[in-house]
Amino acid sequence: MNPSADPFQLMQEHGIRPTAGRVLVLRTLLAEGRPLSMTEIETVLESVDKSTVSRALAAFRERRLLHCIEDGSGQQRYEVCHCPEEADDDDRHVHFHCEACGRTFCFEDLPVPAVTYPAGFRVQEINYMAHGLCPDCAASDAR
Repeated sequence: MNPSADPFQLMQEHGIRPTAGRVLVLRTLLAEGRPLSMTEIETVLESVDKSTVSRALAAFRERRLLHCIEDGSGQQRYEVCHCPEEADDDDRHVHFHCEACGRTFCFEDLPVPAVTYPAGFRVQEINYMAHGLCPDCAASDAR
């Protein structure tokens, strides 16, 4: 993710009207540089009510400004999608969920491997998630 990306430009590219709440949510996602759960977004934006965060995420999902990621923890995580057109979506990449600290990381340089599916199957979403320990947790676990 590009933390210096302009939230106003991204929303314009995706056909989303920039409101104050939407800008705050998008800036948070960009600044953190990793997929966040709604709870994590609400924690960072403690002065913004839950309904504003929820409506912003819904608008972003509807207009393909977000990828939704299932990390196996029971919480949906969100990351910025930089490809407004589904056919041109080339920013899908591998993710890693740390079982110790609960953070999810993007490996943007590792694209999701191409897979050929049997005839008749139409894939709508691909979620490539690895699980284990992040470097910080692995180092403290080794002590």
